[in-house]
Amino acid sequence: MTIRYHESNARMSQIAVHNGTVYLAGQVPSDAAADMRGQTEQVLARIDALLAQAGTSKGNLLSAQVWVRDMAEFDQMNEAWEAWVVPGRPPVRAALEAKLAKPEWKVEIMVVAALPEA
Repeated sequence: MTIRYHESNARMSQIAVHNGTVYLAGQVPSDAAADMRGQTEQVLARIDALLAQAGTSKGNLLSAQVWVRDMAEFDQMNEAWEAWVVPGRPPVRAALEAKLAKPEWKVEIMVVAALPEA
């Protein structure tokens, strides 16, 4: 049983790969001054990059967990999400309101994806 870790520090890894499955840590925006849609787009771009690094893509998503700071902005997050997700291949998803680690963050997203079959 091999587990591979990528972009790790003493606290956590951004990617863990095991048994054909890719697990990403929760991703947060890089520009906290952006609005909800902008922050969500930043997070989704980071997810794309990490999935590519692990050898997969958003077309192989299995599940997603979304945390938003304020449900009043939920629709803006969903606009970015729906523009990004592969049509006909949306993952199972849970979304909830939460107090995030930094007050300027509006969204955090964590996904699990399959590696493509050889």
